[in-house]
Amino acid sequence: MMRKNLVRRHFKPALETAKLPSNLSLYCLRHTCASLLLQAGTQPKVVAERLGHSSTMLTLDVYSHVAPGMQTEATACIERMLYG
Repeated sequence: MMRKNLVRRHFKPALETAKLPSNLSLYCLRHTCASLLLQAGTQPKVVAERLGHSSTMLTLDVYSHVAPGMQTEATACIERMLYG
């Protein structure tokens, strides 16, 4: 019951103020935050701690869809380091 009260009294008005869709959930925003942090290069350990995950491996398993872009960036980074 407490969660429903939080959503009704605080979360839904915040969505309205931010002009975001009213059907967004707290989970959607949590998932988006984690995905954006990983895409921006934030260390997975930091993201795992923010999410309250018990291990970094759990975070990487859940957010593996972010990994392909991260692999491309890692390759480009190594290339710049080796070849200038």
